[in-house]
Amino acid sequence: WCQTCLPRYSHPPSSKRSQILLIKWSSSGQGTVRKTTVFHNMDNGWLGPHTHFVFQIILVSSSLGDREQSLFLSTDEGATFQKHPVPFLVETLLFHPKEADKVLAYTKDSKLYVSTDLGKKWALLHERVTKDHVFWAVSGVDTDPSVVHMESQDLNGGFGYVTCKIQDCSAQSRKSPFARPIDQGSLTVQDDYVFLKATSANRTKYYVSYRRGDFVLVKLPKYALPKDLQIISTDEQQVFVAVQEWNQVDTYNLYQSDPRGVHYSLVLENVRSSRQAEESVVIDILEVRGVKGVFLANQKVDGKVTTLITYNKGRDWDFLRPPNTDMNGKPTNCQPPDCHLHLHLRWADNPYVSGTVHTKDTAPGLIMGAGNLGSQLIEYKEEMYITSDCGHTWRQVFEEEHHVLYLDHGGVIAAIKDTSIPLKVLRFSVDEGHTWSTHNFTSTSVFVDGLLSEPGDETLVMTVFGHISFRSDWELVKVDFRPSFPKQCGEDDYSSWDLTDLQGDHCIMGQQRSFRKRKSTSWCVKGKSFTSALTSRVCKCRDSDFLCDYGFERLPSSESAANKCSANFWFNPLSPPDDCALGQTYTSSFGYRKVVSNMCEGGVDLQQSPVQLQCPLTPPRGLQVSIRGEAVAVQPGDDVLFVVRQEQGDILTTKYQVDLGDGFKAMYVNLTLTDEPIRHRYESPGVYRVSVRAENMAGHDEAVLFVQVNSPLQALYLEVVPVIGINQEVNLTAVLLPLNPNLTIFYWWIGHSLQPLLSLDNSVTTRFSDTGEVRVTVQAACGNSVLQDSRVVRVLDQFQVVPLQFSSDLDTYNPNTPEWRDDVGLVVTRLLAKETSIPEELLVTVVKPGLPTLADLYVLLPPPRPTRKRSLTGDKRLTAIQQVLSDHKISFLLRGGLRILVALRDMDAGSQRPSGSSGHWAVVVLFVIGLFAMGALILYKFKSRKRPGRTVYAQMHNEKEQEMTSPVSHSEDAQSTIQGNHSGVVLSINSREMHSYLVS
Repeated sequence: WCQTCLPRYSHPPSSKRSQILLIKWSSSGQGTVRKTTVFHNMDNGWLGPHTHFVFQIILVSSSLGDREQSLFLSTDEGATFQKHPVPFLVETLLFHPKEADKVLAYTKDSKLYVSTDLGKKWALLHERVTKDHVFWAVSGVDTDPSVVHMESQDLNGGFGYVTCKIQDCSAQSRKSPFARPIDQGSLTVQDDYVFLKATSANRTKYYVSYRRGDFVLVKLPKYALPKDLQIISTDEQQVFVAVQEWNQVDTYNLYQSDPRGVHYSLVLENVRSSRQAEESVVIDILEVRGVKGVFLANQKVDGKVTTLITYNKGRDWDFLRPPNTDMNGKPTNCQPPDCHLHLHLRWADNPYVSGTVHTKDTAPGLIMGAGNLGSQLIEYKEEMYITSDCGHTWRQVFEEEHHVLYLDHGGVIAAIKDTSIPLKVLRFSVDEGHTWSTHNFTSTSVFVDGLLSEPGDETLVMTVFGHISFRSDWELVKVDFRPSFPKQCGEDDYSSWDLTDLQGDHCIMGQQRSFRKRKSTSWCVKGKSFTSALTSRVCKCRDSDFLCDYGFERLPSSESAANKCSANFWFNPLSPPDDCALGQTYTSSFGYRKVVSNMCEGGVDLQQSPVQLQCPLTPPRGLQVSIRGEAVAVQPGDDVLFVVRQEQGDILTTKYQVDLGDGFKAMYVNLTLTDEPIRHRYESPGVYRVSVRAENMAGHDEAVLFVQVNSPLQALYLEVVPVIGINQEVNLTAVLLPLNPNLTIFYWWIGHSLQPLLSLDNSVTTRFSDTGEVRVTVQAACGNSVLQDSRVVRVLDQFQVVPLQFSSDLDTYNPNTPEWRDDVGLVVTRLLAKETSIPEELLVTVVKPGLPTLADLYVLLPPPRPTRKRSLTGDKRLTAIQQVLSDHKISFLLRGGLRILVALRDMDAGSQRPSGSSGHWAVVVLFVIGLFAMGALILYKFKSRKRPGRTVYAQMHNEKEQEMTSPVSHSEDAQSTIQGNHSGVVLSINSREMHSYLVS
């Protein structure tokens, strides 16, 4: 074995200490940035291993005494350097991935410079650029390799996504692929995809662009309600993301996308996460390199962390099998299902050492990691285990964690103990970890800082670098294994192995794959020409080659339809997508889609041929009008940019009538298609009612915005009591987060009146004298902050109320958001209408805020039909509803196949709350039948009862997101099972509008 110190390289004529920022290997044409804070003495410096590759070096001076910074450039492996002063302070450098001489420099004052001659000359590219959010063009995706993607801040303080060519990045040449503002630090350009997020009105939306096409909204399951989203992988035309949902604290859920990165399906819940320095999030998931489709993940359930492995991109997961014996040959006594192997999946802070698990593209099936045996992962146990068949069998090799380096396609494995004490011994194996030898790589113990191998996967030369003491220079030692392998490997020196999962199935990702490896008795070099893949054969498709499509979920094994995908309660597979235009077609999913990059052919086809459906003419829904910048308060003379958006419905055939409130009126077409704002200027102070009416042959929608010409706006949520009679008092309550008592002025608009009611209280009472629809709008002003919300209510003559309750398990999945309550109410209404044959438009289910989850069913009277009798009288409808609820016929499924039962609420469970002039309908009927005079007396007394006062708000805690709750009293759970004929108001709920007030 050869132990040599490297020859000393010449250095620039300076004794100043310099920071090694980056070493660029130009032989491969691939640029990598390694930002370190390791200093070394230029007079006695070691720069790197002597190799036959020509590499380039940039050293950045960091003397604290100099105001001028310099770059020292070498194009001959450090034999000579040239000093080039630069007029800026470099923070990071980013090389072009294909063209070695092009470099980007990010400075400490957030400026971006570019050089096309390896740092000799520099030109300013852009200012106010976000650190670590600058990206070179991706080969094969961007049409021009000189394009730079970056996130930058505009003069108003907002952040945006811009691109430009390095030859010309002037304001006229820059492009903005995403026209709206984005969140700071959200831009990511990776392979075929560009990701970003944008927050407005306290609602965060994630967007993706596939192969530089238009940005579209990322479609996660509706009630994921993400607090955070991290991109895990973008390999093979598919995106893996980890999403921290509204009810998670230290775990994330893993989702995978379709090829365009738009629609996401759940593949694993509760993956452990942790926060490190600078608030960066580390998620315990690792893509095993060398074998596509294999991932390791640590799942945390009830405080226990266990390691899982998948061979088919998350479709199925299994525990790791424990070895039968330890490294000394003694039985481990670790038997499933109570005991498994668990691995730490941490990344190393030092880029020059391996993490706790080491894999490599050129060594398929070889995985080496630190962990322990037992029922769960133990933080302080870091025994080393190895597998050479991609996780099918494992062996223990060390009792402590080691840094690992694979040489010659895994033909040699070098390992050095991870310790804080100095070392002079390394261990190596030439038979995939079955046997290990030791080697004294230096005569004097050193603190090991890292391991390096020469460029190229076939290398047998490694370098150990470290320092003897904390004040000493770096010491680099080259270890050369080439003398021990005197010949090149031939075909007789290899054996084959077949890839299987833990059940022994050879069809992995739709094909049977065989790999070859060097025999343990053959001492030879695999070399450059070695390829590990031997043979592959396509398999017939089976159920395991398909996963659940977007909006569907796999039922648990306990259900009779195990392994089947069923639609979530909020998803209708037959509904057209939001962007479905008349004349186009869309596909309806059967609930399954083939795993991306799965190679199977023939056999089972769960995906089948998607049904092609024609996009219907749909009425506009979710119409919104806002001012760009999310403000509705401006100064006189300011340019106001009105943005009109439509979330659902046909756009091409829709006309938009705009009234800006000061006499300006206009008609538009394609207004929401172009995303171009309406520019306007108000000259006089005041309040202006801006309205937009969208209409086509299928229906219409309207959006209203009150503009105050003096101050800005952000968001507000208006709550109303769902039922009230004509000329009866109704509470209108503005819920603010945070609430500023005695400092906020509330403006109330009822109907089309331009004269608002003013109050210092966040609640007022009013009366409605006529039936029909009434729009209620409120604005809250506190200092320079103005918030607005609006609701439309319907006034009815008569209705009855049936109080409902749900299975207690529903409380666990209740995010306490208006849209969730709306969707649960809709599914209950549909089920009741189906079971009772009562028209769906005569039933309204209102789920109350807070816990426990309760609801009221409002049974409306049908419109009079003089030509025919009603199919069901009021008492028969109520009897039918009671019957199906008592027979437990109304239920629906939640995540994981959990079935929620809907039942009548027990009236003995709480106090009773009257509703205006109403009494018990059933009691009234009995008294009318029995004694008319007594019935009249009772009705009179009920009419004269005192109305309830202002109700109390509740606020959810238990580490859920803060949410603005309803003014309906939480003690109102014990209303009559059937309340009498009386007048009332039912809130018209737009689910998308309500969701926009979710507080992240």
